[in-house]
Amino acid sequence: MESITKNRQSPEVLRAMIERAYGAAQVPAGNGWASELGHGWFNVAYRIRLRDGAEVVLKIAPPPAVEVMTYEHGAMSIELTTLDLLRTQTTVPVPAVDFADQSRELCDAPYFFMPYIDADNLGIITDTLPTAERDALMEQLGSVNREINAIRGQHFGPLAGPGHASWRQAFTTMIENVLVDGERRGVDIGWDYDTVRAVVAEHADSLDEVTEPRLVEWDLWDSNVMVRDGKIVCIIDHERASYGDPLIEAGFAGTQIAAFGDPAPFMRGYGHGELTETEQTRRRLYCLHLLLIMVIETVYRGHTDTKQYDWARPHLDEAMALLGRTRR
Repeated sequence: MESITKNRQSPEVLRAMIERAYGAAQVPAGNGWASELGHGWFNVAYRIRLRDGAEVVLKIAPPPAVEVMTYEHGAMSIELTTLDLLRTQTTVPVPAVDFADQSRELCDAPYFFMPYIDADNLGIITDTLPTAERDALMEQLGSVNREINAIRGQHFGPLAGPGHASWRQAFTTMIENVLVDGERRGVDIGWDYDTVRAVVAEHADSLDEVTEPRLVEWDLWDSNVMVRDGKIVCIIDHERASYGDPLIEAGFAGTQIAAFGDPAPFMRGYGHGELTETEQTRRRLYCLHLLLIMVIETVYRGHTDTKQYDWARPHLDEAMALLGRTRR
């Protein structure tokens, strides 16, 4: 996926990063020791072969001159914090962090190294799998996601703050930030922005049912799942994590909008039954939030085609309809 947020670096800079992380003896020579992992949408990631043959992954945050959406500020710091939480408080398989550098001395953005995971990306291979095998993996993902959500926070909202006392305050701030981002760049979402705000306000009471902050990823799609021999071996890309309502997790999105996929295997693995009426309302708000991001981020990331926008825009209409707004 091409995006202007990808902060590509020269071989000379990559070698300097490797030396700082692993020492001069591990700096590779010759050619062919670095290749870009192209399926990411935000950070640039390189697969690197060190001089001794070990393979690692280098992730580099976007360049500071590229405007990102409000919730994406400090994304790499969020990911590092989340990885530490998951490594120390759960059995969820996540990458180790070999080295992290936020000094901006070698390049203009933070970066970190982690071991290369020799496994398949579920999002890439999913269409090649028999239904039963894919469902079994999604059940595993549900169980993994439940363990992630078991981590409790001291506040709602961003991991590092500012915290909110209520989930209503945290989520309405999140969605307002997205709307302001869209207005700032003049993104056509197909609706008057104040109409979307009104819809959120009309259904905000449903958010008050959530009283305990839980660690949520809300970007845990199959494309962030690495699998091998029928098992999940690693969960990657944790830069959107925050404290909130577990129902905001991606695995629940299909309960309201079928285009997000059949949620049944995930929910079986998670151990969650049919959603109540209030839960359905909350999940519809979360679908609205997600689809707004999918539409608006295409402008921020400078997408070179309209594929994502063209997919998300009609589903944004669907989310609005589920919340009581249809076009006349």
